[in-house]
Amino acid sequence: MKIGAPKEIEPGEARVAMTPDSALQLQKLGYDCVIEAGAGEAAGFTDAAYEAAGVEVVKTAAALWKAADIVTKVRPPTSTEAKKFREGQLLISFFWPGQNEKLMDAAKTAGTNVIAMDMVPRISRAQKMDALSSTANIAGYRAVIEAGNNFGRFFTGQVTAAGKVPPAKVLVIGAGVAGLAAIGTSTSLGAITYAFDVRPEVAEQIESMGAEFVFLDFEDTQDSSATGGYAAPSSPEFREKQLEKFREMAPEIDIVICTALIPGRDAPVLWTKDMVEMMKPGSVIVDLAAERGGNCELTQKDERIVSDNGVVVIGYTDFPSRMAAQSSTLYATNIRHMMTDLTPEKDGQVVHNMEDDVIRGATAVFDKEITYPPPPPKVAAIAAAPKKEKAKELTPEEKRAQEVAAFKAQTKNQVTLLAVGAALVLGVGLIAPTSFMQHFIVFVLSVFIGFQVIWNVAHSLHTPLMAVTNAISSIIILGALMQVGSSSVLITVLAALGIFMAAVNIFGGFLVTRRMLAMFQKS
Repeated sequence: MKIGAPKEIEPGEARVAMTPDSALQLQKLGYDCVIEAGAGEAAGFTDAAYEAAGVEVVKTAAALWKAADIVTKVRPPTSTEAKKFREGQLLISFFWPGQNEKLMDAAKTAGTNVIAMDMVPRISRAQKMDALSSTANIAGYRAVIEAGNNFGRFFTGQVTAAGKVPPAKVLVIGAGVAGLAAIGTSTSLGAITYAFDVRPEVAEQIESMGAEFVFLDFEDTQDSSATGGYAAPSSPEFREKQLEKFREMAPEIDIVICTALIPGRDAPVLWTKDMVEMMKPGSVIVDLAAERGGNCELTQKDERIVSDNGVVVIGYTDFPSRMAAQSSTLYATNIRHMMTDLTPEKDGQVVHNMEDDVIRGATAVFDKEITYPPPPPKVAAIAAAPKKEKAKELTPEEKRAQEVAAFKAQTKNQVTLLAVGAALVLGVGLIAPTSFMQHFIVFVLSVFIGFQVIWNVAHSLHTPLMAVTNAISSIIILGALMQVGSSSVLITVLAALGIFMAAVNIFGGFLVTRRMLAMFQKS
């Protein structure tokens, strides 16, 4: 079977669904590859590069659609391209079936099977095919770069001879794939970054990337396990609380990156006109939800506008296309992984297994039937977070009673241990010689004191602490040095071995300690 990629005809679309590298991998699955002349030029892939990878280059789109049994695209087919559908053909592309009923009907009538890359279920096994995440990752990164280009100031703070420059303050609304990419880029550029999401479970991810999670004190928070990892629509009460928080932050924020979008729905308006008016002149808003109406009230699709108070609002929808080489490579890899699942025998023959969660979930039209929407996957996207019961508030009297009880229990344990230890030492003293007891008592006291010291050290410091104590404890090398000159060959050999092992302990202990402590220092 032949798999081919036509040139994208949407204005401004520079991506291509097949790269020379992905073509090589598809050929290993048993497919012949074909591409329309010039399809990869805008992304930096020449026809010569495709030919070198063994790809057949055809001159026209009509010739490609006629030759290819499997057609891979980036954008959904246009009405003109839909006329080229034929029976038994397989189309793999972004399709947005929820918004393209006429396109599904056209595929059904023609007998073309459709796999929508935007419908790949979000389960662990399908991550390698998740084209939405690949695209969103690039869009989030590029949004911050675009904001910096329009901001006109440093992201990071600087102190120079000419004066002090404060760091930029960035707010990322929505911590999905695009949001996390924007957070990572913003923090790496040195900006003070804040991030908000309606899903409280992403707070840890946000903070691990160096941003501050904007916490909203609201009882009915969402659990994304029920919505396949996506955010769910918010209640009116939650939305009002959310807007109130944003109004509070607006005067201090320099850059806003909006990424809040629920698949199949219009984008919720989260940054209103009055918030834009509160922002400082020169501030920037980049709205990644512009294609679905935008999170900012002033956003205009594919336009860059400047508000009356000098705030730049960017509503471009082609961020992935602005990094065409990178996004084409990732998208082509997603398709290649999809083809791997569709070709279990690696014999160049498609096996459209509708019992497979991933293939079934992504299939919009199959065997002249519309199969959208798909049933929920058998495997949940993420495990449901256990509901935590709210801890009961204790009165001061109850807290005091708890502290007294804990102190009494601790005292009882310590007295018991001391009594048992004293009895054991006394028992040993009844049968052991005096010279032994002197050393034994020193040993017991050193163990007791060492235990008390180590017990009170924070857990995070135990490993470096143990490394340095290993080094210090190797003072036993002195004993070995004193015995190395013995007249007995056996004692000399044992002493030499003791010196060698103790030396390894000393140098290794200090080296490990130094390396571990360096992990906590900024280079």
